[in-house]
Amino acid sequence: MDDRLEYRHEAATAVTGPESVPAQAAYRPPGQDSRVIRVLVAEDMRILRDTMVAVLNLEDGIEVVAQVTDGGSIVPEATATRPDVAVVDIALPGTDGLTAAARLHEQCPDCKVLILTVLGNPGNLRRALAAHVAGFLVKDTPAADLAAAVRTVAAGGRVIDPQLALSALEIPDNPLSPREAEVLRRFAAGAGPAEIAAEVHLSYGTVRNYLASAVTKLGARNRVDAVRIAAEAGWL
Repeated sequence: MDDRLEYRHEAATAVTGPESVPAQAAYRPPGQDSRVIRVLVAEDMRILRDTMVAVLNLEDGIEVVAQVTDGGSIVPEATATRPDVAVVDIALPGTDGLTAAARLHEQCPDCKVLILTVLGNPGNLRRALAAHVAGFLVKDTPAADLAAAVRTVAAGGRVIDPQLALSALEIPDNPLSPREAEVLRRFAAGAGPAEIAAEVHLSYGTVRNYLASAVTKLGARNRVDAVRIAAEAGWL
């Protein structure tokens, strides 16, 4: 695994948010340190988004400055509001959370990303680390720990669900060649061998051979099973 997993369980439960939604202003008691952690929340389910925004805005030194409900709105909103931390649901409408996180890292590198997910998938953790996220938590993490996780990543630390991190370490290295992975990825998206051959400028027979070798290397029953195995491992 290229990225090192630093195991710090100052975890969180989260909720993240399609179009932009006005953020609530956080109350800060008199005398509080003026250094406030600015947070963007990306979650499409309103009740979860509202709950998380309320929890964070009750914390001293944390203010939610933006809310969005789809992945495509994250980068534009972050560019406009300059948050320190983006709390992002992995399963957002349109652009998914991990793709949005990678784009955010490229265009707003000072904004740290904390990914939240319902299902802990080691493959998604690997994708998240490749996208340079600072945190990856399952949503059944205690809600009281969310602020601690935000503070940790804002300070340059990393928050990774420990059980998920161990599961990711147990996954073997990717046995697929780059070309096999590309062909299998296109097959997973619904393209047949002939269509894939035209897209990647290979012969029909060569594409079939790549698919067959992927099935063999993954110990899969068929192409569909190969897609499942590779996707769960984060190899697609």
